[in-house]
Amino acid sequence: MRTLRLLVTALAFAATAPVWAAPINVAVAANLQYTFDDLAKAYKAETGLDVNPSYGASGKFFAQIGNGAPFHVFLSADASYPQKLDTAGLTLEPSKVYAHGTLVLWTLKDLDLKQWEKLVREPAIERIAVANPETAPYGRAAVQALNHYKLTEATHSKLVFGESIGQTNQFISTRAADLGFTAKAIVISAEMQGKGRWLEIPATAYEPIAQRAALLKYSGDHDTADAKRFYQFLFSPKAQDIFKQAGYKLP
Repeated sequence: MRTLRLLVTALAFAATAPVWAAPINVAVAANLQYTFDDLAKAYKAETGLDVNPSYGASGKFFAQIGNGAPFHVFLSADASYPQKLDTAGLTLEPSKVYAHGTLVLWTLKDLDLKQWEKLVREPAIERIAVANPETAPYGRAAVQALNHYKLTEATHSKLVFGESIGQTNQFISTRAADLGFTAKAIVISAEMQGKGRWLEIPATAYEPIAQRAALLKYSGDHDTADAKRFYQFLFSPKAQDIFKQAGYKLP
């Protein structure tokens, strides 16, 4: 009888106890590091749910997802990677552009960026930080900009490549590089605002940085509803306003 009462009590408790959802795993392009903090806070305020971000280069995440990495959602800095995942059948629905990135030149040294095309040619400028153009879209955009202004040959020996834009920012912020190319969202973030000088590179100098999100096939078997809810949140007016305030252009 006592055992029965304990069983009934346990079942009653289970029925009334809150269900704690495990945070969904989100692969986040490094340029979104500070912006994603704001997105996560806004999402939790709205839903009470947490998200678990991992930051890195979009190309590396693409390879990891292809090899079965347990990510629910992928926020890429490059449109091509989510589109390839669509084609490979690794998404639950077609991926979508959530924002367009803006390329800037940034320095923490006492340098005048107004004549940056002349500046990068000077012998005193020895290191220019650029994210790996093979895996990081902002690195590719930087290389395109240098080519657009016919600076490829003059800067070739000066380029130092970061694994991602996150590592590139470290090169710049620690002054290991004289200056470097990064995302506008980084330099205007609350964490970096007022540190150093930056100059926006004209959008005509590089291909549009269409940043695309994907709801991954992994979500089909793990926390599907929560993953889809967060994915849809990215395109809500609240989230889109966060992207806009962070320096991104809306699709």
